[in-house]
Amino acid sequence: MEWQAVIDNPLLHDLPFKIELNKWGKILMSPASNNHGRLQYLIGSRLERGKGGGTVIMECSVQTTDGVKVADVAWASDAFIAENGFQTPYKVAPEICVEITSPSNSKAEMEEKVQLYLAKGAKEVWVCDDRGQTRYYAHIGEMERSREILDGF
Repeated sequence: MEWQAVIDNPLLHDLPFKIELNKWGKILMSPASNNHGRLQYLIGSRLERGKGGGTVIMECSVQTTDGVKVADVAWASDAFIAENGFQTPYKVAPEICVEITSPSNSKAEMEEKVQLYLAKGAKEVWVCDDRGQTRYYAHIGEMERSREILDGF
């Protein structure tokens, strides 16, 4: 299945799940809790305040070497938006991609997503647990804090 087919399929519009595609075009679904949605909002608000410009995107789809992955929250600079608009999915990752872990996510899955977003051009990838504890990653590896947002999340 291609990403546009997922977007266009009316049966998939109102699912209470985050949908992604693996590299073989199979649909992967992760249920989202209300706390998950709360954290998306808080992180998005923090990115908006901390960056002072650019665009915050919830459920940001990125074409990776392992299919379409959907960052829970992303921040894209004005330059990124000028170049890429709001194409779906993005062929390159916005500067900051954030994943909020769900009980169904394994550590290996999250580590793989970090590498996939970085390989597609993200400057940082944040992984946030259900308590709001965040780990920050860049091409140099795991960092103590974000270099993009001085006080992180």
